[in-house]
Amino acid sequence: MTIPVRPGSPRPAGHPAGPDPLAPLLELPGVREAADGARAAVDRLLRHRLMRNRSAEVSTESALRGARASAVLEGVDIPLADLRAGQVDDPVVQGALRASAALGSMQDTWERAPGQVLARLHVLAAADLVDRAELGRPGVHAGPRLSGLFGLVTSTSTVPAVLVAAVVHGELAALAPFGTADGVVARAAARLTGITRGLDPKAVSVPEVGFVELGRDAYVGAVAGYASGRPEGVAAWLAHCCRATEHGALEGLAIAESLLRG
Repeated sequence: MTIPVRPGSPRPAGHPAGPDPLAPLLELPGVREAADGARAAVDRLLRHRLMRNRSAEVSTESALRGARASAVLEGVDIPLADLRAGQVDDPVVQGALRASAALGSMQDTWERAPGQVLARLHVLAAADLVDRAELGRPGVHAGPRLSGLFGLVTSTSTVPAVLVAAVVHGELAALAPFGTADGVVARAAARLTGITRGLDPKAVSVPEVGFVELGRDAYVGAVAGYASGRPEGVAAWLAHCCRATEHGALEGLAIAESLLRG
C-alpha cells in the first residue's frame, strides 16, 4: 500500500519482523498526543460501571447512533426517533444500518480476510443503490492500493489502534473502491479495526457521531488532506480521527448514563 507519507509497504501476516511501516506516523506533528487523548477518552468509557454487565445494551445503541451519523455524513439526516420507530426507508440510511448491525459477525474474519469483509460491507451498504451485479466488486482502479490495505489489516503494527483505524478509513474514503456507499463502508471498516485491535473491544463508543459533531465540511476537507499525500494533510487527518474518537467516547458515556437513568 502506498500510504501518503510513504513509510513503506506493510508486511503480510506471518512475514518476518521488520520495521513497522506505520511507525513514521507517530513522528508527524501532534499525532502522538492526539492518539494518546483518544485512547484515554475510550478508556474512561470502558471503565464506566455499566460496562461490567450491560455493555451489550450500550453497544446496540451505539450501532444505531453510529449508522445514523454515517448517513448524515453522506448528506442524509434522519431523526434518531424515526429510526427507532422503523419509519425510515431511505436507501442510504438502510444501508448504513445493515452495515453497522453486521460488524459483530465480522470481527473474526476482518483480520484474516479483509477483502471478503469489505465486499460484504458494500453489499449491505449499497444493496438499494446499485444493480446487484455491481455489489461487492471494487473497480479496477482500486486493485493495487486495496491489496496494500489488506496487507496492513492482516499485519501487526505497534502504532496505536486509533491510528491504524484512521489509515484504513482514510485509504477507503480517498480511494472510493466501489464507486457508491464508499463512505459508509470506510467508516464501518474503521470502526471494525478499532474493535479488533483493542481500542474499543466492546463497541460502545460512537466515532461516527464524533465526525458529525466536528462538521461534515471538516470531515470532507480532512479526507482530501489525507488523499493529497502531503505529511501535513496526513497529520491533520489522523488528528481529526482522534478528536472524533474522543467525541465518540463521550457519546458512549452519554448512552451509558441514559441507560442507568432508565
